[in-house]
Amino acid sequence: MYVIATAGHVDHGKSSLVRALTDMDPDRWAEEKRRGLTIDLGFVWTALPSGADVAFVDVPGHEKFFGNMLAGVGPASVVLFVVAADEGWQAQSTDHRDALHALGIEHGIIALTRSDRADETRRAEVAAEVRTHFSATPLADAPVIPVSSHTGEGLAELGAALDELLARVPVPAIDAPVRLWIDRCFSVKGAGTVVTGTLSAGALRTGANLVISTVAGDKPVEIRGLHSENTARESLGPVTRAAVNLRGVDAADIHRGDLLLTPDAWRGIDVVDVHRTFGTALDELPDNLVIHCGTARVEAHLRPLSADFARLRLSRRLPLVILDRLVLRSPGGLHVSAGAEVIDVRPPELSRRGAARKRAEALAELTSFRNPSYYLQREGYARRADLEIDGYSTDATPPGIISFHQWWIAARQVTRWKETLTTALQEHAAANPLARGMPRKAALNTLGLKEEGLLPVAVAAAHAEESAGLIHLPGHTVDLGAAEPAVAKVERTLEKDPFAAPAAHELKELGLKGKELAAAERAGRLLRLKDGIIVLPDAPHKAREHLARLDQPFTLSAARQALGTTRRVAIPLLEYLDAHGITRRGEGGTRTLR
Repeated sequence: MYVIATAGHVDHGKSSLVRALTDMDPDRWAEEKRRGLTIDLGFVWTALPSGADVAFVDVPGHEKFFGNMLAGVGPASVVLFVVAADEGWQAQSTDHRDALHALGIEHGIIALTRSDRADETRRAEVAAEVRTHFSATPLADAPVIPVSSHTGEGLAELGAALDELLARVPVPAIDAPVRLWIDRCFSVKGAGTVVTGTLSAGALRTGANLVISTVAGDKPVEIRGLHSENTARESLGPVTRAAVNLRGVDAADIHRGDLLLTPDAWRGIDVVDVHRTFGTALDELPDNLVIHCGTARVEAHLRPLSADFARLRLSRRLPLVILDRLVLRSPGGLHVSAGAEVIDVRPPELSRRGAARKRAEALAELTSFRNPSYYLQREGYARRADLEIDGYSTDATPPGIISFHQWWIAARQVTRWKETLTTALQEHAAANPLARGMPRKAALNTLGLKEEGLLPVAVAAAHAEESAGLIHLPGHTVDLGAAEPAVAKVERTLEKDPFAAPAAHELKELGLKGKELAAAERAGRLLRLKDGIIVLPDAPHKAREHLARLDQPFTLSAARQALGTTRRVAIPLLEYLDAHGITRRGEGGTRTLR
């Protein structure tokens, strides 16, 4: 299926034209039929001469219902623009053209309706007028076809032109994540909540789990049933008009502008930096605006960075990605103020004097907003999956970027880590002569890292070494004096079996008493638990990994077996995990990992 939105001045024959093409009435409300005026979105469909299945989203042309019009064209990629041949270009023609320009719609046809009321000279005048008005837009080369819904003139030519146009429209990815902007929601007796929208990418299947995103937040839902063109379907692909029967949410909680999303594939955004693509300079707009995206209408606060760049703070979170198009309007205005594209969904703070100007200068130097290099050079690193969710291009690793497992890291960030960690390890060794190395947590804090998975990169860059959770530079040794051989022997034993804590008599035979064990613990070599149990400092971390494989909650007996140790060791170790918030005690002596 293909989906086409109409556009054009009020009473120029949009509804009449799609009615003539489809033999279906797009006006759904009694008030629309009584007044002969489209008020809200209408949905009809037909087959083109080629057999292609095409659905139309018919939009109102009156300026009072411009918000509804934007909800209709917002998710569209193809438009059928209508100008009456007898009246020519009108005020709302300009408004609708500006909306299409702001949304960046590149595929369309212009129909000169009511051509039976205009002679050839008038038709030529209006066609030239239309060409002039569209000359600076992506639809500058769109075909202009005279038609008459009354006589049928040009309908065959229009159908053929639509076939030719749709054959050139890029095919959306069926494996893309779903982001369906909802344009209607209602309740059906015996079925429950139903939402409708244009599925522009991805696929829907009965029984699938999605997320409904509303002003109140996100909520998991299940697809109970699917319909398209009044026909039940097991699955739907792009591009399709979809009616989705949902389980898990009430219709009263859903409104136009809410979304159906693939779980974990989108991130709600309420602060974005944008680039002006059309219209009034951003530094000339009012601070408070109304933003249209998809079918949503959202209030926003604008902070201009320059004439072409600005920061928007939205009143609700939306799953936006880089290069999403936005229509900007004044709160009380009936016209499009400007069009903008999203260029950064994780913008930096602007707290210093002159930061806005410098930010605009940096953005102006970018040649591609989807290239993640600028973001990575600024932030240092990011998960590749997160970059993809944000809309960056992740097909190939950019120059100057290091790929490490799930991470992309700027090369100069690695250099900074190397310098910082090398200096920190040297200073730590000087200040703690008895320490075997710097604990991992201290190293992470020194580097300002919240992700432990990145620490090996910094360790390797600094040519450092890590053992038993301690990091040190090559050649670094700790001498515990006469106790050194005994402590080293205990370490070797525990490295082979982390929970085989030596018994009290074994420690005594090795000459390790309270004084020697305390020194070893201060040096970060050993960890002393209750009841004289000795383990390596990383034993709690390893214990957590073992316990995570158990069904939760677990018993002492299950923990002892998972750790491969005795009650003598398991009890003090679990109490240590309790005390440090790693486990939580439950009823009957059971425990659960936090």
